[in-house]
Amino acid sequence: MTVSQTRTTFPNVTHVLFDMDGTLLDTERLYTVVSERILAAYGKEFTFEMKAAMMGTNSQDAATILIAKSGIPITPEEYIARAAEIQLELFPSARPLPGVERLVKHLLKHKIPMCVATSSNTPNYHLKTSENRALFDLFGPNVTCGDDPEVKAGKPAPDMFLVAAKRLGADLKRPESCLVFEDSYAGVLSGLNAGMQVVWIPDERLKLDQEVVKQVSQVMYSMEEFRPELYGMPPYDNSE
Repeated sequence: MTVSQTRTTFPNVTHVLFDMDGTLLDTERLYTVVSERILAAYGKEFTFEMKAAMMGTNSQDAATILIAKSGIPITPEEYIARAAEIQLELFPSARPLPGVERLVKHLLKHKIPMCVATSSNTPNYHLKTSENRALFDLFGPNVTCGDDPEVKAGKPAPDMFLVAAKRLGADLKRPESCLVFEDSYAGVLSGLNAGMQVVWIPDERLKLDQEVVKQVSQVMYSMEEFRPELYGMPPYDNSE
């Protein structure tokens, strides 16, 4: 179900930037399992409030947030180390979300530059995409990760999307020509702070900040609902 916006067309898009976790891949469910296992060892429950606060952030910030909210007696570094052991087991099972492959192949077919801009560090990016190379190979070298030295500040700062867009050849004097797909609140703010158009695909349990909803181009609950022609891109044809 799409949350309707008042506009029906948007500025023409020349470049498309995708978040990965919860946007391209269903890894958010795996992150939930990781946090649940770690907190269970301390008799704590992992709540959606905790998850919502962590979504879209880098591993250091996510660990710091979870420790502060749960009160478990470990350091962020210890949490990250324990999480890494579980992630090694779980992350290869990540799969593309509905509508993702269709859109990515459509953009490639029409030679619209696109990239992945993810808070995940490089090792985790490779772990999560290891069983999905047919999809991620379509992006070529156009991947920017959270541990990239040019990304000085994580989401919600605009660095991630500005660095990725610059590498993609986008005109940063016209950032509205870039379209960001994001699921997290931090990621949406990052795209908006970069001056870009944003399609927000949130978890259905997330309570949406209505002030942010007013700023994004569209809110939808599946990439299957996206219509590229609204952004000046070619529409899907019957063969796709």
